[in-house]
Amino acid sequence: MNENYRTDIDGLRAVAVISVILFHLSYLPNGYLGVDIFFVISGYLITGKIFSDVEKNKFSILRFYEKRIRRIIPLVLFTTLIAFVLGLLFMLPDDLENLSQSVFASNISANNILMKIKFADYWSVQNDYKPLMHTWSLGIEEQFYLLYPIIFYFLQGGRKKYLLPLLIFLSAISLLLFFISNNALAKFYFLQYRFFELSIGGVCAIYFSKRDTLVRFKKSQFVLLLIFSMLVFLLFFKLIISNDLKILFTVILTASILVLGDLHFQNNSLYEALLSNKVFRGIGKISFSIYMWHHIVFAFSRYVLIEEISFYHAIILILLVVILSIASYFFIENPFRKKNFIKTKALLLVVSIAFLFLTTASLYVYMKGGIIKDVPELGISTSNNIAQLIESQSNINIKYNEDIRILNEPFTKTHKVKVLVIGNSFGRDVANIILESSVKDWLELRYSDLILKSDDELITRCRNADLIFFGSDYPTENMKSKYSIDMNKVWVFGLKNFGYCNGIHYNSKIKNYSTYRTSMKTGILERNDDFKNQWAERYIDLIELVADAEGRVLVFTPQGKFISQDTGHFTKFGAAYFAELLDSKLKEIIHLK
Repeated sequence: MNENYRTDIDGLRAVAVISVILFHLSYLPNGYLGVDIFFVISGYLITGKIFSDVEKNKFSILRFYEKRIRRIIPLVLFTTLIAFVLGLLFMLPDDLENLSQSVFASNISANNILMKIKFADYWSVQNDYKPLMHTWSLGIEEQFYLLYPIIFYFLQGGRKKYLLPLLIFLSAISLLLFFISNNALAKFYFLQYRFFELSIGGVCAIYFSKRDTLVRFKKSQFVLLLIFSMLVFLLFFKLIISNDLKILFTVILTASILVLGDLHFQNNSLYEALLSNKVFRGIGKISFSIYMWHHIVFAFSRYVLIEEISFYHAIILILLVVILSIASYFFIENPFRKKNFIKTKALLLVVSIAFLFLTTASLYVYMKGGIIKDVPELGISTSNNIAQLIESQSNINIKYNEDIRILNEPFTKTHKVKVLVIGNSFGRDVANIILESSVKDWLELRYSDLILKSDDELITRCRNADLIFFGSDYPTENMKSKYSIDMNKVWVFGLKNFGYCNGIHYNSKIKNYSTYRTSMKTGILERNDDFKNQWAERYIDLIELVADAEGRVLVFTPQGKFISQDTGHFTKFGAAYFAELLDSKLKEIIHLK
């Protein structure tokens, strides 16, 4: 490989980070592939450095880890600290609890694992409000850096001839796992499925280190420009449906650019103008800082200030990200790389203290369920007794919903009206409406989870019930044929939604809770209308109870309490409010049983 500094790689980094930024601003549908470009670049550069040391018999695994610590950890700890402090200031307990988990996971290089286990997929709108969501990719890279040099450590000296065959073999295994797995989330977040992206870059670094002549043909400059054009085209246009193929093509194209670019980054004026220009080189140099800052800035802007980021907002936020990135590059990234700025022992001491402090603080907040201040809008007070705080660790709002499961029992012999609620978590919301209503004492209420309950048992409960309330985000008519339900017993509770995130409402200066409204998530109104047409008079429309003519819904009860803690499920206040709104309807249904 060319020993000269690869200015074009800085430019390629710029393409990657710009793509990711535009994706998170919803301007570039395939911009998330910028992460895959980063993976290939990382594998190519790291392998090139390690292999060069191996050939000189100078490779030290401890020195490698020290360099990675200097390169990554100070900036990660600083940015996660800023995110954590902002969370303490502005976030609601549930969101702060989630952020605390992410701080902890990011610090131990495992946010990709947390994202897979706990949170929604990468394309979920909810992730727009998670400040550290983007560190999932850093988790993959750090896990790679931890394991990858071990291969070179054991295959030094006379065994280095096995390095390339082993990397090719491991890349093939990873690629095979990637294509045969049906678990889309695992494929996205776990190293074993992403290993080939980094290792293919490594294979190219080793194979072409002494084989420049194999790619030095007359039309290689034309091919390089064509490949770069194809990569840009792939980022901007959704012509390929399969995400797996998009990732594979991104890896192949990026690896090809890295190989051919090594030959032409100094002698092809057009290629130099595209990737080695001063602007792209500058962005590339601070790309790590840009990547670490951008989603923190975007997420908190959405959470605190801007309900929907316009083009004008986007420009301002990007400028803020660039300013923060320049500052962190010159005051954190660059200085901590240099031993003459901070010696190794001092570095490890500083990093260890910062790590322990931040990790302990985030764990403490997580153990408190994110409750570190009074939140009257949710009825939460830090002066509550110890038992309530302990209970809050499991999330008091989730617990309120989950407590309905104790009603998952057969009916007894009673003269009360037997009401069976069927559904999922939205069905448990329906049960809570009934329990908060004035008719609860007239009823024997039971709940059945449609997924967990056996067909025979559910059929028996449906037969014994006087009334059946169905609560779900996907009400379906196949209940009649599958469970032999008398449809004259059935009432379907409709969809509900209270916006994208409560954070923007929590941080707004609201003067009148009874008139404050927000837009629902895209598609909710249309789906609600479809279900309403399907179920006709058996459909209980929850949205129309709180929506205005423009389809904007209330967020708070008249007393200033959040109707929903997550914009989808009821708080106790929300269930009580809807019980009041539905009082006459419930009485009518019971009398018509």
